[in-house]
Amino acid sequence: MTALYRESYGIFTNGILFNHELCRGETFVTRKITRGVAAILAGKQTRLYMGNLDSWRDWGYAPEYVEAMWRMLQHDQPGDFVIATGQQVTVRAFVQTCFSLVGLDWNDYVEIDPATFRPAEVDTLLGDPSHARETLGWTATQWDTLARIMLLERSAPCRH
Repeated sequence: MTALYRESYGIFTNGILFNHELCRGETFVTRKITRGVAAILAGKQTRLYMGNLDSWRDWGYAPEYVEAMWRMLQHDQPGDFVIATGQQVTVRAFVQTCFSLVGLDWNDYVEIDPATFRPAEVDTLLGDPSHARETLGWTATQWDTLARIMLLERSAPCRH
């Protein structure tokens, strides 16, 4: 529908945004992980219960995705732009990285809970941002920097 309106009326639409993170709800996995690590570090909990650690995701930094949308709107011609990092990581690697950032071994704290597995899990998500990079001059922070930002550099609490 948006492509039809774009082509018919020149409306600037169709940014295809892959997962972008920073201040999502507590049930979103990156937020669950970073909040869990912080709570373990603060002595507020002892375990982090996780589902499928082997899913692959393309996670980006939400403020940069907003910048990409702004750049799309500034471009001379409307078009389809995939906004993603172009890099995949497993949930397991994100967990490992977050725990290692605070000097903890994830194996001591993470427990798999089959009840948290999704019934219709998508095994892999990966976007190709090359068109956005080449046309808009936009690039994305990679997942390991995102993990550091979410875990260590957030000075203000998330607001919903």
